[in-house]
Order: sequence, then C-alpha cells, then structure tokens
Amino acid sequence: MFEGISTQLLFGQVLLGLINGSFYAMLSMGLAIIFGLMSVVNFTHGAQYMLGAFIAWLLLNYLGIGYWPSLVLAPVLVALTGMVLERLLLRPLQGLDHLYGLLATYAVALIVEGLVRYKYGSTGLPYDNPMPGGINLGFMFLPFFRFWVVVFSLGTCVGSWLLIEHTKLGAYLRAANEKPQIVETFGINVPKMMTLTYGFGVGLAGLSGVLAAPIYQVSPSMGSSLMIVVFAVVVIGGMGSIVGAAITGYMLGLVEGLTKVFYPEAASVVIFMFMIISLYLRPAGIFADKESV
Repeated sequence: MFEGISTQLLFGQVLLGLINGSFYAMLSMGLAIIFGLMSVVNFTHGAQYMLGAFIAWLLLNYLGIGYWPSLVLAPVLVALTGMVLERLLLRPLQGLDHLYGLLATYAVALIVEGLVRYKYGSTGLPYDNPMPGGINLGFMFLPFFRFWVVVFSLGTCVGSWLLIEHTKLGAYLRAANEKPQIVETFGINVPKMMTLTYGFGVGLAGLSGVLAAPIYQVSPSMGSSLMIVVFAVVVIGGMGSIVGAAITGYMLGLVEGLTKVFYPEAASVVIFMFMIISLYLRPAGIFADKESV
C-alpha cells in the first residue's frame, strides 16, 4: 500500500504537519485561555489572527518596518484593539449566556473581515521570507524560516502555559474567574485583569498571524478558513484546557500531514472525524479532567 511513498515526501508532510500544528496550537491556546479564564467563546479570533498578518504587511509596505520588529509590534497592536473590544462589547455581556458573547464576537469578525476586504480586496498579498534558504538533511530540505516557526511556536506555548499555571499572576487570573469577589478583597482589580487576559489571548492570535504572513499569503479570509479547524482542535483537547489545546494542535497537525501522504482524500476531514470520535468517547475533551483553569 505504501510502496510508492518516498522518504522525502513523508518527511516533507511531517514538516508541513508540524507547521500547521504550530498555528493550530497557538490559536487554540489563545482560545482556551479566553474561554477558560473568561468563559467567552471568542469568534473574533480568526479576524485577530488575520489582523496580525495585515498589520505586519502594512508596517512593512507603508512604514518600512521589517519582520522582526513587527513580530513584537503587530501582536501588541492586536492585543490593544482586543482590550478595547473587551471593555466596550464583552464586559456588558458578562454573566449572560455564552451565546451572547459568541454572536457578538462573530459579528465583529464579519465586520473586520469585510472592512479589510473592502480596502485591500480578496487577493492574497505576498510577504517576503525574512529567513531565506535552508539546509539539506539528505532525506529532505529544511527551510530555515519554517523550522524557526515550529521552534518559536513551541517556546511560546510552553511559556504561556508556565505563565498561567506556575506564576502568581496566573493563580490570580484563575481565581478571578472562579471567585471574583474573594479576589477583589485582596485589592486586585478583577475587571482590569479580565481585560488583560483577553488582550493576551488575542495577542497570541496576532502573533500567529505575523508568523503566518511569510508562509501563507495575507488575505482577509485567512482567519475564517482556519478557525473552523482551530475550534475543532479546542473541542477535542477540552474547552478551557490550555495544555490540551497546545498538545492537540500539534498532534492533529501531524495527523493531517500524514493523512495527505497515506490517504489524501481524507486530509480535509480527518480532524473533524477525530472531533466526532472525541465527542462520542469523551464529550468534555481529551484533557478536560487533567487540567482545570
């Protein structure tokens, strides 16, 4: 069955799976942080991912600011717009059914995507590779930038997990979601912490967009087409499970890449097949019982 599969093709798809998994992991981790600490289903996440890529493109083409400064500036700008959104739109919906937040953020995503499409059109915009070249490993060619994306994504996911799970700030954030009245007695401004939490979560989406800009073309629909898969990843890992979101993202990226080698016809649906099986066997998610946020 596998006789015609070359080693180069196999490892090439493994690399592609790791790259896709890197974006799945970072985006789903941002979603898990927002839902786990704020109980908000953030449907604007895909638009914020797209904004990160577009801001990097604008900084390069209008201000001459290159990729590496944009890797810091673009996520910060996305985080700031996210904090404004949380203050003006999401905070008044606090305490209501999750459906209100979902519909509100979905409406914002449609508006943002529509405005960008109106201004720049639907055609993808190229972004130059900041790390051209690669290394020939014999069995495959490894581009420097794609390898760096995987390593940087892993570091970001581990760092975010350590921040939420193993620092005093993370403990305050988790407590503010579960017992806000008690946390306020310690003199902590809970609404401000929620705003910062949302800013951090969407900042991860913006950071993912900057990472994606040199790999994929920058387009208004780049977020909406990806978010369906990312939400499936979050459901499989467990809604609100931060480590589950990251591990599941990488795992399903690899599964998707390998499926393209062994059974290409199923590559576009394999993640959703996993989601159906996961919902049947473990409705709360694979990692739901291992982590509480």
